[in-house]
Amino acid sequence: MTPDISRWRSTSTYDYLDDLVSPDLGWEWLRRNGDYQRDYAETRRPACDLRELTNRVRKRWGLQFRRPSIAQRH
Repeated sequence: MTPDISRWRSTSTYDYLDDLVSPDLGWEWLRRNGDYQRDYAETRRPACDLRELTNRVRKRWGLQFRRPSIAQRH
């Protein structure tokens, strides 16, 4: 999950950030965090204890959902 940093100095590469709302901007930086990437990779392991990992993610990253997700169709 190594990012392409060849254009990191190009302002046009980051123009899309100007239009993001707060949650989207937070996610943009969180997903780049190496510790978060390791926690996420752990969820992909078959032997992962999701309950324990969910509690750790809530505490470590402040992430939680107010209610279970529900599939919606318009």
